[in-house]
Amino acid sequence: MDLSIIIPLYNEAESLPELKAWIDRSLQGFTYELIFVDDGSTDGSWAVVQEMAGQAGHDGKAVPPDLIGGLVRGIRFRRNYGKSAALYEGFAAAQGDIVITMDADLQDSPEEIPEMVRMIREEGYDLVSGWKQHRKDNALTKNLPSKLYNWTARKVTGIKLHDMNCGLKAYRQEVVKNIEVYGEMHRYIPYLAKNAGFGIIGEKPVHHQKRKYGVSKFGLDRFVHGFLDLMSLWFLSRFGGKPMHFFGTSGILMFLVGFVMTVWIIAAKLVHQAQGLKFRAVTDQPLFYLALLAVVLGVMLFLAGFLGEMIARSAPERNRYQVKERL
Repeated sequence: MDLSIIIPLYNEAESLPELKAWIDRSLQGFTYELIFVDDGSTDGSWAVVQEMAGQAGHDGKAVPPDLIGGLVRGIRFRRNYGKSAALYEGFAAAQGDIVITMDADLQDSPEEIPEMVRMIREEGYDLVSGWKQHRKDNALTKNLPSKLYNWTARKVTGIKLHDMNCGLKAYRQEVVKNIEVYGEMHRYIPYLAKNAGFGIIGEKPVHHQKRKYGVSKFGLDRFVHGFLDLMSLWFLSRFGGKPMHFFGTSGILMFLVGFVMTVWIIAAKLVHQAQGLKFRAVTDQPLFYLALLAVVLGVMLFLAGFLGEMIARSAPERNRYQVKERL
């Protein structure tokens, strides 16, 4: 099978039939499957998916697209888990050589897919991310925060994508089978792919549509959560297997700063006392307590690194590496 198209959805019943018809028109000549992942919808979206599966002749076998379109498959969650969970299940179920992800709200154009597939097949990309160069969203609540978010993501990850969170992406199958999307990490799939050894990442400007039905399921809080997730992912990629390098180094530096400050305060008091000069008791100086705090925090950070090393050493995936080929 050429393509697996994974479409997470939450309360998008109105747009699904139109989306499927649009995909079928755009992908003539490809064999493909549509995997709709219903993330706990309450508006009858699942009934629409079931109906489309019946229309596609869903009997467990791929249907030639030149006849009645691609095979329709569905996954339904008992409750709303989020987009990352939907993509995780979709990736696990995908059987196509190239995997496409796109949103169900008709804002992503399926007409972009053939060119993204060509870029992977002919230009050798592991992943091609869409770039909504001209967004059709509110500039204040969507565009400006998105530009700031993407600038930060480029600086932290080193991946030069203008729109890392674009829902329209294409992947080689081995990419999605070797990354784990969890929490809200769907925003950083290119970074996950890079950390897994799939570093040939491209970008394609894509046409962005205005939302036709319903309302957006994401608020401004996604930018705060996205920044925190980015920091977590950066830390795990840098120090996940060697926590002592972060906590131990920080702890030693803080301990040394506190220790030097303490010695200096005590030495200064003794010198003044020996020379008969006016002096303050060590315990009357606020700097002394700050120095003690630095010493204690330094010891605690060092112990945190030590415990982290013990946990990392016990992790079952501590020696899991991505081997590209063997001879």
